[in-house]
Amino acid sequence: MATPLKNLGKVPWDAIKDSSGSAGAIPFLLHSVAWGDEATARAALGDLRERICQYGFVVEQATAATVPFLWELARLPQVTCRVQIVHLLKNIADARQWESTASVYPKLLNHHHDYVGWEREARRAVHAERSVLRELLTEPDAALVEAATELASTLAR
Repeated sequence: MATPLKNLGKVPWDAIKDSSGSAGAIPFLLHSVAWGDEATARAALGDLRERICQYGFVVEQATAATVPFLWELARLPQVTCRVQIVHLLKNIADARQWESTASVYPKLLNHHHDYVGWEREARRAVHAERSVLRELLTEPDAALVEAATELASTLAR
């Protein structure tokens, strides 16, 4: 595999938003997940989760742009929190907070159509890289295989 996260600079992070405001910190967090020790990586992933999939179901504008990098990190054996990354990808794939609410209260679309679009883009981003699951399902780590199996089931729906 090529140098991890080499395409981070192609995303205009400062021009898009996460739950904290500017998504400018996302590259630093992804680097911390990629190269940090276990405690550092988990803390960075926790912060990243809050920024792109708050509460495990509320996605943000920056979520879809972040997903390809999460897939990339999930493939790297040296990343210490791969199982948690796959769980985050599953949460993103399951996210339908705004879409579900808008289906019950259509007038909300007038005010929150961006959020519905962000959910759809984020789900598409997770689906776009699903071929990585074949690789993850052959890993020796049973917890990683279980997480990948759950994600595969979600994506098959």
